Formats: sequence, structure tokens, C-alpha cells
Amino acid sequence: MDGTMFELGTDGPSRILVGFDGSETSIRAAAYAAGMARRQGAHLIALYVATTSPMAAQMAATAAAMIQTQDEIGRQLRRTVMEGAQHVGIDVEFVMRRGNPYRELISVANELRVDAVVVGASTQSGRRFVGSLAGRLVRDATWPITVVP
Repeated sequence: MDGTMFELGTDGPSRILVGFDGSETSIRAAAYAAGMARRQGAHLIALYVATTSPMAAQMAATAAAMIQTQDEIGRQLRRTVMEGAQHVGIDVEFVMRRGNPYRELISVANELRVDAVVVGASTQSGRRFVGSLAGRLVRDATWPITVVP
């Protein structure tokens, strides 16, 4: 050996980002990411991206109702994440953004300097992987991506 010391616990991610929207695959992704965070002693960041359809955005009343509904969903997801993190004993942060899930995942990952990203696989028929959010992230990302089925 050349005398260099190996630092215990620094060989894995210390900041993990998981995309979480309450869907079945995102719940599995969050559980996987929470387990990884617990084993690594890492900080977990759960991201919920509220999307707005272009059609609804054109009508003020519809857009306002949609935003209110998404805010409530965000509050419920935050509660779920915080309670789950407390149960498992991990350090977690909940982030809510509005916009395109792909762009927001990349933006938050860069802003918060994450080491790894975990997302659920798409369940839309015919888009199980190719053309999905997960597929685009795997193709374009600069950090390790884990896609949970």
C-alpha cells in the first residue's frame, strides 16, 4: 500500500434525489432511495413536480383550481415523505417545483449537487422505458441514475 488512507463511508452517494409523485412506481423508487440513503448515511431529497397542461393554463379559473389541487397533493406528499423518513431514520428534504418533470429533475440535481438520482419506470403502455422520463435521464444525465420498476 502507498500509505493513502481509505475513508470509510465516502464510497457511495451522500446526496440522493428521488422523483416522487405518489404513483406506484414513484413510491417504489422512494422506498429504494430511502433504503440506499439509510445504508449510505446519505441525505435524501424527494422532488415532486406539479405539471400544468397548456390547455388548462389558458383558462384562469381552471389554472387556479389546478394549482390549488397540486398544492394540496404536494402537502400530502410532503407529509408522507417526512413520516416515512422519520420511521426509517433518515435525513430528508422535500422539494416541490412546477413545470416539466425532466427539466426540474435536472435543475434540482444540479442546484443541490446530488450524487445519484432515483426514478420510477414509466407505466404508460409502450413507454416502459424508451422515450420515458427515466430513459431521457439515463441518456442525458451526468450522475448515476437508478430506474426502479
